[in-house]
Amino acid sequence: MIVEDNPAPDSIRGLDERGAGSKDGAPTGKAPAQGRGRVNFLRRALLGTIVATAITVFILDRWVAATDIPSLSPPVSATVLDRDGALLRAYQVESGLWRLPVSVGDVDRDYIALLLAYEDKRFFSHGGVDLRAMLRAAWSSAWAGRIVAGGSTITMQVARLLEDAPTRSVRAKVRQVRLALALERRLGKNAILDLYLTLAPFGGNIEGVRAAALTWFGKEPGRLTPAQGALLVALPQSPEGRRPDRHAGRAKAARDRVLARAVGAGALPPGDARAARTEAVPTARRGFPQHAAHLADRVKVTSEAVRTTLDATVQAELETLLRERARALGPAVSAAMIVADHGTGEIVARVGSSDLMDARRKGFVDMSRAVRSPGSTLKPLIFGLAFEQGLAHPETLIDDRPMVFGRYAPLNFDRQWYGTVSVRKALHLSLNIPAVAALEGVGPSRLVARMRRAGARPVLQDAPGLAIALGGLGMTLHDLVQVYAAIARGGEGVVLREVAAITPEQERAFGAPHPRSLPVEDGEGGEISGASAPVLSAEAAWQVGDILAGAPVPGAAARETLAFKTGTSYGHRDAWAVGFDGRHVIGVWLGRPDGAPSPGILGLETAAPVLFEALARVKARPDPLPPAPRSVLRLPNSELPQPLRRFRTRSAPVARDVAPAIAFPPDGATLAWETGDPLALKVGGGAPPFRWLVDGAPLSADPFARQVSMIPGGPGFVSIAVIDASGKAARARIRVE
Repeated sequence: MIVEDNPAPDSIRGLDERGAGSKDGAPTGKAPAQGRGRVNFLRRALLGTIVATAITVFILDRWVAATDIPSLSPPVSATVLDRDGALLRAYQVESGLWRLPVSVGDVDRDYIALLLAYEDKRFFSHGGVDLRAMLRAAWSSAWAGRIVAGGSTITMQVARLLEDAPTRSVRAKVRQVRLALALERRLGKNAILDLYLTLAPFGGNIEGVRAAALTWFGKEPGRLTPAQGALLVALPQSPEGRRPDRHAGRAKAARDRVLARAVGAGALPPGDARAARTEAVPTARRGFPQHAAHLADRVKVTSEAVRTTLDATVQAELETLLRERARALGPAVSAAMIVADHGTGEIVARVGSSDLMDARRKGFVDMSRAVRSPGSTLKPLIFGLAFEQGLAHPETLIDDRPMVFGRYAPLNFDRQWYGTVSVRKALHLSLNIPAVAALEGVGPSRLVARMRRAGARPVLQDAPGLAIALGGLGMTLHDLVQVYAAIARGGEGVVLREVAAITPEQERAFGAPHPRSLPVEDGEGGEISGASAPVLSAEAAWQVGDILAGAPVPGAAARETLAFKTGTSYGHRDAWAVGFDGRHVIGVWLGRPDGAPSPGILGLETAAPVLFEALARVKARPDPLPPAPRSVLRLPNSELPQPLRRFRTRSAPVARDVAPAIAFPPDGATLAWETGDPLALKVGGGAPPFRWLVDGAPLSADPFARQVSMIPGGPGFVSIAVIDASGKAARARIRVE
């Protein structure tokens, strides 16, 4: 069966065919005109809406595109970091703010989750303005009759922080919205978060989450507890009204509200929130790190992080050590120390003074760079050169007795003579006469040239002379560590460096040529700072290290594998100790920055214990020293080649013609004397042992001492005589009253 569609009514057919109809089939034209009008109106309205929208979007786009955007690189604190990125020191920006550089990657991820849950849930989906949040905030505020919620997104807050402008007026709010939209076009979401983390206020002069974490918790923001993260989320809402050090109760309440909202948003488990609420809020600000302050002042560059080679943990330990030791030595005594890896040249720790803020100790003076007399610390290099040139061997015998070198007649520190000793013992006892004799053979100019080849910059008043063997020149602690680093490396020099990567701007910040500067001829065919010419031969360097490793250790210090040498400058103005093991070299200086004498401060008794304690704080056990090169001659004196058995000076004769003289009391003197008090007797010149006679009777006294004492039998005349080892005598007759 075929079913056909019902035919349409005539009226409909008429409408289709003629476009109009009436109830009797006659055309009227009324109904079709109204239909067309409505359709046309809707079409025009839709078209108008589209055009208006397009125009609005175009205008809005041009309006946003033309936005005047402030600097997106706000000034941040200059920072100096250790080798691993730990903060050593930070500096305020010009306005006095602490605003440390920080990015999303530096901050605890849980803190970011708390921040977004509380401040801007749809941060990653909106275009800078969250209309839903703004409408909800407007409705809530209208219902309550006051502002109870804000609709600002994090991007809008960044816009406000960049311009540091109020947003209470409609015009200011519109400007904030416009800038937020422009920021979303210009920057990615992480870059906007970086700006918020850098600029958000946290009370007082603290801006940015990194400065806030250091101020309130004493830690970097990379590892925060939920309680700490929630507090840092709450503080920017009212940085002064919720400052923990002033309003701890308000700060805690605000923190707890953040925790509650985080639980509701699923950003924090309820158990973690309950535990976080029990954590106390901080009630005091913490200071920013000030480690390696002198170094930081030299290398810092504004708004740029400088990474050094230092180890922040070791640096802090040694700063504490020097502060404690200096305080025990007196109110004006300071200290300095350098620890370096002599394999790489990297400085691990550098302490310029014992207490930066102590004005009595002049803590602002960097004594690691101060030019001072090095005392006896150059003797190892002197003997090393003698070994290298075949003038001596560690077991070579050398005289320690009165000698005259031209017009120079040096004395030992203790004013005693030890006769004939081995070079090894002479260096152990730090005897002056053998060192000067060795330098006379080596040549002072050669010594200075090798120091320069090692990277040191000695300061001399005149042409090099023999007095430099005993500290008659100026050097810094850095210079000495450079020299000893070369000895520790088998004679090869190394550039000690303290900045991991140096930009031209940082190079200028040093204020002096950096060791990487162009090499300078040292006067002996080599170059200063990293030249190919060695400071010492490998054999001589090992022999020096072997001698220093066997030196007597101070006090109760443990016998460690540490090659070290001490020194005390003239007048007890400087006490030094420099040593090395198989990896590190350490230099210590003690004294007064103003150059005044410090009685009782000695290299062996005062500086060396600090050296050994520093070694213990740097590492658990010393690294072993390297083995001897195969070419080293290791024989007793009796088996050495004949020229090496005894050291012969080239031009300095033994002062056999220097007769003894009674230096005190002078002949013919009249002395006031209290019965029972001892009377001092002093002898100059001559050669020990000495025999003293008082009124013809032998005096019981140390035969090697140049100062002894006696008690007169009573008032009257006293005859005194002294006879030296060669039989020469001196006499004096005095009167005692």
